[in-house]
Amino acid sequence: MKKVLIFYAAYGGGHLSAARSVKEYLESHYSDVEIRLVDCVKYVNKTLDKVTTTAYNELAKKAPWAWGKIYSNSQKGVFAKVSNDSNKLMSIKLNKLLQEFSPDLVISTHPFGSQMCTILKKKEKIHAKIATIMTDYAPHDQWLVNSDLIDYFFVAHEGMKQDLVKKGIDAKKIFATGIPLSNRFLQHYNKKEILEELGLVENKKTVLFFAGRRIWAWKIENL
Repeated sequence: MKKVLIFYAAYGGGHLSAARSVKEYLESHYSDVEIRLVDCVKYVNKTLDKVTTTAYNELAKKAPWAWGKIYSNSQKGVFAKVSNDSNKLMSIKLNKLLQEFSPDLVISTHPFGSQMCTILKKKEKIHAKIATIMTDYAPHDQWLVNSDLIDYFFVAHEGMKQDLVKKGIDAKKIFATGIPLSNRFLQHYNKKEILEELGLVENKKTVLFFAGRRIWAWKIENL
């Protein structure tokens, strides 16, 4: 039986949603695979996880411009060095899990998971294949740390694939698959029943806004 370890980090819901979707797909299509889903940051340091996820949530809600600046600057300079150095330290703790589970494949939907695994692979602590699912619509350098040790990249669109190729990554290991979605999006639903349940009118257009953890359905009267 093959073993697959899926890493995510709880900064927003996207990384976890993508990880769950991958797990859901593997479980429904392969009977000979053992899968574990792990928050890599929480596993290595619960205090760090609580502090950083709280900070992320507050910035995302109250000062998104500040989070955008941090996100952009984390590709270079001091921010990038701090992130890379901390991942080197955290990889020591993560190694315990990897040795115990001994996966054949490690999938990461957050760059921290990939970085820690490549650090361990470089030291020959692990020999598993490493797959990175980039849950962004544009490449960020944090996803590409030790990219030569990552076996597969799954990106949101063909343009991202070309961007990675320009950065020197072998096109043969980049796959423009889109960001993983739950199987629920592939199911068929009764539109009339859903509209009635939500109090919406069938002959009027509805615009659905997704924003973080809040969802609004906005009725547009004159569209």
